[in-house]
Amino acid sequence: MRALTTRRLALHVMRNAVHFGSQFLWAMGLTLLPLATVFALEFTMPAYTALLAVMFLGERMTPGRIGVVILGFLGVLVIVRPGLESFQPAALFVLCAAFGFAVSLAQTKALTSTETTFAILLWMNAVQLPLAMLGSDPRSYLALGAADLLPVGAVALSGLASHFCLAQAFRSGDASLVVPLDFMRIPLIALVGWLLYGEPLDAYVFFGAGLIVLGVLWNLRAEAASKAGVAK
Repeated sequence: MRALTTRRLALHVMRNAVHFGSQFLWAMGLTLLPLATVFALEFTMPAYTALLAVMFLGERMTPGRIGVVILGFLGVLVIVRPGLESFQPAALFVLCAAFGFAVSLAQTKALTSTETTFAILLWMNAVQLPLAMLGSDPRSYLALGAADLLPVGAVALSGLASHFCLAQAFRSGDASLVVPLDFMRIPLIALVGWLLYGEPLDAYVFFGAGLIVLGVLWNLRAEAASKAGVAK
């Protein structure tokens, strides 16, 4: 039980209230904007996170971290090629959600200094479950059939696993190093869409993915060289 106790309940509540609100805004944006536009706007999050990590966590803004954010943004723009429709008023929902996600990630990094990963996951569910129930119709859960149990369970386990991996990553590295790796989700989504739904892949996807990978590898190499220099 000691591994699940917390000394920072207020930060847990704040983090998960912000995260839940951000998810709500993101879902609202998803109903009002093209999917590609939503993802392009969402991926402003690493830039926000890097800035918040410098301002509130005392992390350094190195050239490698600046480069991974810039190349990540360029890669996302090449892949999704958002047009003027990205500046629709509804885009503000997704931009606010991206900033909220960045705040939540910075708070997760702060929590890893005193809390276990399982405590972070426990309080995430303890805070967000009641918030979700307040806006939900309980009858929708009763309408689930036996065929729905497996996919619903898979979504739940995948969500928990992703949060567990993210907390573990923050425990091992700086937020401004970990978060840009999330840029890899764009080419991975494109690959899943191609394999499962027959969505076409074009040269823009591969070129954009190449920029993203280049930025990530540049940052990782710079971090490794920096740690090697410190070790000497």
